[in-house]
Amino acid sequence: MHAHAFDQYLYRDSFLHRLDPRVKVVGVLALILSNALLPDGSWAAFALVWLALLVANDLSRLGLWFTLRRSFVALPFALVAVSAIFSPNGTPLAEWDLGVVTLVPTNLGVIRFVSILVRSWLSVQMAILLVATTQFPDLIHAFEHLRVPRVLTTTIAFLYRYMFVLTDEVFRLIRAREARSAGLPGKKRGGSVLWRARVTGSMAGQLFLRSYERSERIYNAMIARGYTGHIRTLNPHILTNRDWLVLWAVFVLILVIQMVGWLR
Repeated sequence: MHAHAFDQYLYRDSFLHRLDPRVKVVGVLALILSNALLPDGSWAAFALVWLALLVANDLSRLGLWFTLRRSFVALPFALVAVSAIFSPNGTPLAEWDLGVVTLVPTNLGVIRFVSILVRSWLSVQMAILLVATTQFPDLIHAFEHLRVPRVLTTTIAFLYRYMFVLTDEVFRLIRAREARSAGLPGKKRGGSVLWRARVTGSMAGQLFLRSYERSERIYNAMIARGYTGHIRTLNPHILTNRDWLVLWAVFVLILVIQMVGWLR
């Protein structure tokens, strides 16, 4: 597996790609927080956020519907909020008698549930656009500049860097198990459920030991090469007037979104 198998960065020579990563991180986090603070049923404000996302997609040269096509995969996870439909507040819309319990959906509950779905959908699109227009080392540096604890950023950076290595290790263990579990033609390979559980536990232990030994070797090699706990990047990360202008424009947009959402 290639090192970039998990990397969703897509290079383009666009306005959004050239922005300082700190501006993009702060802007995305501020917009996600703004979404969370909007009251339920702020459809005009949600539409304004989506319009801003379409403009950002166009500025990134990734396609007008780039984030839209990739965001639906996250919507099923937002369905955990389906219980909001049965909020005790609001006007009952129906009554479903399930024998043990009676479910009563309300109009305010439906509005809250749809609002949660829209918030999640928009926030996921923002995160997708951020990752697609910013290289991972630049993201880590942006978090370091924003005073995120270095231990946390370094841990995330190494986890991301060696995720593909561990995945390859898992595939090698699986291939080795299959090669040693040959059975008769037409019959299922392997033994009982207990045997499979024992083999799986052994594979997990081997993966842990190999990962631990590899981490020791990598750490010693990095210390020998002058590693001081700081991951460096070739990009200078200098805020320009354009970056400050975009940052102020984002905060003005957030102010307008909040006004539209609360003064409806």
